[in-house]
Amino acid sequence: MSSAANVKDQLVAAIPSLRAFAVSLSGNPDRADDLVQETLIKAWSRLDSFADGTNLAAWLFTILRNVYYSDYRKRRREVADSEGTLAAKLASPPSQEGHMDFLDFRQALQRLPPDQREALILIGASGVSYEEAAQICGCAVGTMKSRVNRARTRLAELLAVGSPTELGTEPTWQGALQMAEAGPDNS
Repeated sequence: MSSAANVKDQLVAAIPSLRAFAVSLSGNPDRADDLVQETLIKAWSRLDSFADGTNLAAWLFTILRNVYYSDYRKRRREVADSEGTLAAKLASPPSQEGHMDFLDFRQALQRLPPDQREALILIGASGVSYEEAAQICGCAVGTMKSRVNRARTRLAELLAVGSPTELGTEPTWQGALQMAEAGPDNS
């Protein structure tokens, strides 16, 4: 009998013991069958690393145990989502539309009068208070508030936006909208 045939016979003979060990580890007969199959595949593909004359069963049990714990660690980091509800929440809308909306926004922003554009950028984008913006621009706080309000209204007209929800649900837009609606803390 050849050495390869002998190893093959020993592998087959070890299957019941491997399965019992796998069931005791996993607690699931179906999972145990998968573990045994993966163990045998790994053992067969790495048969050249098995030293003749050593305990084949011990080598197989070590492989099975390593497969089980590697898989266990991997599964611990995974979240069961058989219905796909979590995956659906992770989906993001395509960025092309958001990019085109942003280009439209930039173009509309450039069409604002310089004083309104400056006020909107200082208050809405930079987060400067109305008082600070008024000081920077050398005007009254009321004038700054008026410029920001006119700029927002004009932007909405230029972009044909009736409400903030029309800009879409992209996080970048939503963050900008929240910041623009809230205005600075010291208003």
